Amino acid sequence: MGSMDPTELREDRDTDIEDDASRDPDASADAASTSAVSTGAAFVHPRWPGAVLLTAFVVIAADQLTKWWALERLSNGRLIDVVGSLRFNLAFNSGTAFSFGSGLGPLIAVVAVVISLGLWWTSRSMLKTSSLLAVGLVVGGAIGNFLDRAFRPPRAGTEDGLLRGAVVDFIDLQWWPIFNIADAGIVVGGILIVLLGGFGPPIEDEVEAAAAEEEEEIKEEDEVEADSDD
Repeated sequence: MGSMDPTELREDRDTDIEDDASRDPDASADAASTSAVSTGAAFVHPRWPGAVLLTAFVVIAADQLTKWWALERLSNGRLIDVVGSLRFNLAFNSGTAFSFGSGLGPLIAVVAVVISLGLWWTSRSMLKTSSLLAVGLVVGGAIGNFLDRAFRPPRAGTEDGLLRGAVVDFIDLQWWPIFNIADAGIVVGGILIVLLGGFGPPIEDEVEAAAAEEEEEIKEEDEVEADSDD
């Protein structure tokens, strides 16, 4: 019976791991993260920044299109009852999400951009694709409201100036401040980031355990090969 070199056994095992990773992006991220820690290199998720940017684009597009619809259909004071307490009711906000912090528009806009850029950059080390999508929700929501502050006119009776445009809100639950798609993206994305976690690379103990397990597998393969030679 022909024998196989231990090096070939390792190559076959590595090929199987790579095939599994290609079918599962998160498995690929885990493998890349472990490799990054063991080599001291910086880990970057294989779906970054594409997953974040695509999700952000979808949120921005949905936000701006629905705001355009609200301005077209609700500007005359019209209310549209949807289901239960949910209705569409046009309002303008110069503060934070959900109409808090009225009058702080310029400061809020700058802070939102800085946080979004920081979150986008740090998300490259996330281990889960779902976490990248959550970051995209937050970034898209922040940019959606920033566009309002930058390009829409200020709310009636408020001071004009840079980044003092009024954010368009129209989703009214009647038991919560009126909000928009961008607000929803920020809140839902933030909650998902906390719940999903997924920042990497893994802690050193996990990496050492994985390396020890791999070494044990190689040793067992070598023993099997030695027995077959006998």
